[in-house]
Amino acid sequence: MKLQRFALALAGAGLIAAAASSVPAVATGQADPKPHFSDKVAHPGPVTAKAASAACQTWIGVPTAAGTMGEIDATAGKPPTSYTWDPFKFVGSRADATWYGAINAAGTQYYYYGLLLQGGNLYRHTTYLPDDADPVPTFKKVGPGWTSFKSIATSNYSVAAPRHAYLYGLNTNGSLYRYQMVGSSFRGLGPLPGFRGFKAMTVLSETATYDTLLMTTTAGALYTVHIPIVPGAKPVLKLIRSTGWAAYESLVVEGCGTRGGSLVTGVDHNTQTADLYAMSKANGAATAITAYGKIPGVFNGVSHVLLTTHYSQLVGE
Repeated sequence: MKLQRFALALAGAGLIAAAASSVPAVATGQADPKPHFSDKVAHPGPVTAKAASAACQTWIGVPTAAGTMGEIDATAGKPPTSYTWDPFKFVGSRADATWYGAINAAGTQYYYYGLLLQGGNLYRHTTYLPDDADPVPTFKKVGPGWTSFKSIATSNYSVAAPRHAYLYGLNTNGSLYRYQMVGSSFRGLGPLPGFRGFKAMTVLSETATYDTLLMTTTAGALYTVHIPIVPGAKPVLKLIRSTGWAAYESLVVEGCGTRGGSLVTGVDHNTQTADLYAMSKANGAATAITAYGKIPGVFNGVSHVLLTTHYSQLVGE
């Protein structure tokens, strides 16, 4: 898997983190690394099309139970096209969250970081990208108590103040839990009830005042879940579609275009296939969705995640 190309994408965009150390011991998404720019900048990868004639892309991570990490890059079109990168040795997991790419202050070390569940434990990984060699993943145990969580997702609002990062966990008891990430610490903000029957989830928007999740139900409905960052605030659910999404155990969202549109990948774990959709800025039942069709490739992950950068924000709602 030639993740080294990601380093070229970051360097080409001039995105240099202001972290103090040359090789970070822990990457959290909150204080390390700090973006060089304080405002939104263009995505360094070939994901968000800038010109009307350019096709959007999404980078989909494929972590497997066998302990490998793969990647499939999909390009929007009818039908979609894709490129599958060689997998590298990782660790077996059962649920994973977004991989964020970053670079150290000296501009010498590129890496991804993110969170995963292995058994009943939550882990943080930092995966370094050396030149002309396979990626080198490292792991740090955050803590136990995650046996009853079936899905996790992370937000990362890092381009302007007030910065924030949250971990969301969908529990088998029917509640959605939110944790604030500050440095290497996690602060529980309590359960949000009312999510029994929900299945897949990922982040659709991350702003200074709210996060929005995109979620499916076992019955096939597709919802947005708007969650203000104010402690104690109740989520606002909006139904986008009432049927048609039951097959997907994983959702991956990447921004597309300049109007808040998104590419949405739905992955069916039973058939190891994925479908690609274009979605307008989310607005309940008025949201426009275009089906592009199946993405070529084998989607054999335990979950499927977005490969993006620490410096990019999702604005799909």
